[in-house]
Amino acid sequence: MLFGFISFIVSIIGLYTYAYLSPKLDLKTSGSLYLYDNENNLVYQGSATNEWANIEDISQYLIDATIAVEDKNFYKHNGFDYLRIAKAMYINIKNGAIVQGASTISQQYIKNLYLDFGQTWKRKIEEAFLTLELEVHYEKDEILEGYLNTINYGQGNLGIVNASSYYFNKKPSELTLEEAIILAGISKNPSKYNPVSSYDDCISRAKIVAKAMLDNDYIDEATYNSLFTKKIDIYGQNKTNNLQMLMYYQDAVLNELANIKEIPKSLVDSGGLKIYTTLDMDLQANLEKNLLENKVDDEIQVASIIVNPNTGAIQALTGGMNYATSQYNRAISSVRQVGSTMKPFLYYAALENNMTMSSTFSSEPTTFNLSNGQTYSPSNANDIYSNKDITMAAALALSDNIYAVKTNLFLGVNQMINVARKTGITGNLNKVASLPLGTSELNLIDFATGYTTFAAGGYKKDLYFIKKIEDLEGNVIYEHEHKNTLVLNPNYTYILNEMMTSTSNDAFIDYTTPTALTIASKFTNKYAIKTGSTNTDFWIVGYNKDALVMTWMGYDDNKYINNSVRSKSKNAWVNTIEYALKDVDTSWYETPKNVVAIPLDAVTGKVTTDSDKAVLYYYVKGSEPSISNEVYVSKEEKKDSD
Repeated sequence: MLFGFISFIVSIIGLYTYAYLSPKLDLKTSGSLYLYDNENNLVYQGSATNEWANIEDISQYLIDATIAVEDKNFYKHNGFDYLRIAKAMYINIKNGAIVQGASTISQQYIKNLYLDFGQTWKRKIEEAFLTLELEVHYEKDEILEGYLNTINYGQGNLGIVNASSYYFNKKPSELTLEEAIILAGISKNPSKYNPVSSYDDCISRAKIVAKAMLDNDYIDEATYNSLFTKKIDIYGQNKTNNLQMLMYYQDAVLNELANIKEIPKSLVDSGGLKIYTTLDMDLQANLEKNLLENKVDDEIQVASIIVNPNTGAIQALTGGMNYATSQYNRAISSVRQVGSTMKPFLYYAALENNMTMSSTFSSEPTTFNLSNGQTYSPSNANDIYSNKDITMAAALALSDNIYAVKTNLFLGVNQMINVARKTGITGNLNKVASLPLGTSELNLIDFATGYTTFAAGGYKKDLYFIKKIEDLEGNVIYEHEHKNTLVLNPNYTYILNEMMTSTSNDAFIDYTTPTALTIASKFTNKYAIKTGSTNTDFWIVGYNKDALVMTWMGYDDNKYINNSVRSKSKNAWVNTIEYALKDVDTSWYETPKNVVAIPLDAVTGKVTTDSDKAVLYYYVKGSEPSISNEVYVSKEEKKDSD
């Protein structure tokens, strides 16, 4: 027996020595990523998979409850509780079945990090060696911190940050004693003991945890007897930083991080990275507020983005209505038909190919004979037509489909596609007559890249989330390089932007109304705007030189949308862009020296004496119509004559 005991001690010493000499265990899921907003405030700490809390930011109640019920000798043993193991073996042999375990917190942490939960001897031996390595290379508080941040707390919540937020709408440091006891009890059976699935079972388990705390002198008997006498309020929602859409932005940041060639995946997995983003928390909160206030029902979904056209910085983003109920990020992962928001790319191509704002086509029911021998008969919304010639400006304001298809076929489909490619759109664009009606499907960020080129006066910019990345010592290992490439003619870009203000101009009221007229009364700034609608999708995008906001609304199952979706989306858009510019000294684009303006009838493009129907038409010098013998009466002159 003495020889056996000595041999056992020597073996243990040998194993610990081997573990100590082994390379330090890489805790890959530790809090290695730190995300900061544009004011350098920390908004996320964690790994690429879950958020993280430092041990000093976790309630002492939770720490005590966890140790009491899971591993009362945690701070005394070196990875294994040998007396507990012996006791468990005795009880299991006595009962003829495994009824009690003896895993320590260190062993459970190793399982969470590296191992499956099988019961093979190979897995047990591997667990033992890894536990030894963990214990000799890390302090107890580091192990406990890692454990609490990787526990499955049920309802899809990994780690104490997510669990505290989901069950109690609190940070881990804010938990009460009863709340901490509830959370400490969940890990034994997350599907059974979480308070959302089964409140009664959860409280029964919590009382066992409380008894363990009493037995180990973490609470006194009076405190124990006062626990769980009243029903505990359960929040049951996931609100990170009190914003249920913010995680979509964080997902987009991590997606960009994964595609930065200068940052290898191994560094993301193991290194400490401080990621400084373009996130404006104030704009993000306002975007969420406006979208939630304009939510038509519980099934509607959204993707929306706010971009600074001067830099390409993405200041706010959401890929859905609620991250807790759907982690699918529609802003970065989905493609949808864009409807008539595709038309500005066509009309820029038209301006480059010698058409002008006042170029006319007739808006009437038309069947087109295509080169492939087929016919195509598009229609306007609600089958409403002018049945007369209208200008390009009017066609854009009223979103006339017949005019768009005629222009597309007149120019040749490649012209429109070439413009879209120059502006930065990379998605699939079908070479079909219906392309300007938005029959191709595009991703929101891809599409916003193209529109940002218009908003930036013809300069293409890469949209981005990450400004720079540092290691924990503050060494800059990546910094975003601004690209500012002139890809469009500034004269035509200016004219297009002016033309897109027609969508909110009541002078264009004719056989139908301008598509953004219903929200024009809320404007305190001048905007270029385009809406786009299909049976299942509604888009609105608008901008000036200091802000661009793009929003999509629809249903994941492609259910038909109604006018309420269109109306609510417009309201959310205007409230968002007005808020984004409330403190910005913004102005409209400066008119290029080579561009002239002439007042003409909004719809026909002819000279008019009716000031209520007259708008400024813009031309590159030399392309303007001659109106020397015509007379225009201003609104002031008309008022005087009346």
